[in-house]
Amino acid sequence: MSDRVSIDTDVCIGSSQCALRAPAVFTSDDDGFGMVIPGQEDGGGDPMLKEAARACPVQAITLPGE
Repeated sequence: MSDRVSIDTDVCIGSSQCALRAPAVFTSDDDGFGMVIPGQEDGGGDPMLKEAARACPVQAITLPGE
């Protein structure tokens, strides 16, 4: 079980769905792949966090408690 938001960089394909749905938690790196914004690893209480994880086409996002 994870206690923080994370993106599996080996799985991420750079669709940016996470950053589009929860921009307070996710962004894209210089290569276009998703990353958690430093300091937002706890999800920041963002109500769109679960939606962002569901929208990931390759299921690369792990949420706290999963």
